[in-house]
Amino acid sequence: MKRILIILLAFFAVQLQAQDLTHYKQIVKELSSSKYKGRGYAYDGANKAGKFIEKEFVKAGVDEVICQPFKLDINTFPGKMSFSVDGKKLTPGVDFTLREFSPGVKGTFKLYHIDTKNYDSEKLFADLARPENHNSFVVCDFWFSYKHTADFQRLQSKDGSTNAGIIFTWTDPILKFYKAYGEKVIDKPVLWAAASFPADAKSVTLDIENEFLKDYECFNVIAKVEGKCHDACYVFTAHYDHLGVLGKKTYYPGAHDNASGTAAIITLAAHYAENQPEYDIYFIAFSGEDAYLRGSEWYATHPIVPLEQIKYLFNLDMIGDNNPVQYCEVSDPGMDGFKLMEDINTANGYFKSLNRAELAGNSDHYPFAQRGVPCIFLENEGGDAFKYYHTVFDTWKTSYTDSYAPTFKLVTDFIEKY
Repeated sequence: MKRILIILLAFFAVQLQAQDLTHYKQIVKELSSSKYKGRGYAYDGANKAGKFIEKEFVKAGVDEVICQPFKLDINTFPGKMSFSVDGKKLTPGVDFTLREFSPGVKGTFKLYHIDTKNYDSEKLFADLARPENHNSFVVCDFWFSYKHTADFQRLQSKDGSTNAGIIFTWTDPILKFYKAYGEKVIDKPVLWAAASFPADAKSVTLDIENEFLKDYECFNVIAKVEGKCHDACYVFTAHYDHLGVLGKKTYYPGAHDNASGTAAIITLAAHYAENQPEYDIYFIAFSGEDAYLRGSEWYATHPIVPLEQIKYLFNLDMIGDNNPVQYCEVSDPGMDGFKLMEDINTANGYFKSLNRAELAGNSDHYPFAQRGVPCIFLENEGGDAFKYYHTVFDTWKTSYTDSYAPTFKLVTDFIEKY
């Protein structure tokens, strides 16, 4: 009888884990679907995703859910998105992307290719001042521009040169897109073209529309599970916003980045709603992360509980990969806890190792680390999904679930022992 009971308990434990994984998969697939338009700001994609997350927290059985509003200025590209080179049409997100601060542009333009082997700044601007090169697009290898930052800043200014814009070419096989510096619109469009962009191209035809959103209202979704004690708390964070759209037909799914982390904190909320923790636990789904950490910065300056009450904060960003080594960053006050986390990981073999890097302003833990909160950033990078980060190929089909269960177990074990 005792043996049967043990088998039954093991069976139900496996079932519970399977249900968590199933729920996790459902959320990632939902959030990375076309319904939310890349969870960006055009078409209200991010806010639609936020409302879905709010409902998921309620379904998880948490004690309270609130939405914390904040505003941001952001440039978007919801309209026309056409780019042809010498009559050949290019595909948005695959053959080309834009810098997030680019204005719209329409017309046919000659190309001026920079000679990077015999570069001469004075000759460049003298050439561009010639009538035959007036209003042309400058074409150059992207990494070369880093060596001549001042010149390329001048090329982006309407008063600095007569060129109409810049096309940077890449050697990387997959183009990325960003939103971090989209709080402004500069004078001229800056486009990124894939390695397939012809070196001898003569002209481009562009029809690209941008829409600058001023004081666009977003919100953080905050769920709470009450613990037995209320004088301190744990916090789980993940950002649910992503890059949005590049025209009417192209969207960035963001399955790995960061539907994966968002799904994980929802399933963690469900776990603790069923298993009351010793201390209160907050689960914060941030918007505005891809717009330079706007949501987490807003929360850190407008916390609903004092930051000094946080025993430990876990930021889960991009855990939808299959690298057995887990990347992490830790704040200085979080180092004592990190030692415990390493011991837990070593004892249980959740990951081969925890690869701690220098603290950087690359995700939502950073505003808290700056304010002395003990925290850790967990990101599964370097696996098979990582190459698709910030691309149109970051889909449910290219993400992985390998790191979900080890991450879930690592953080729940930590809370039990810390």
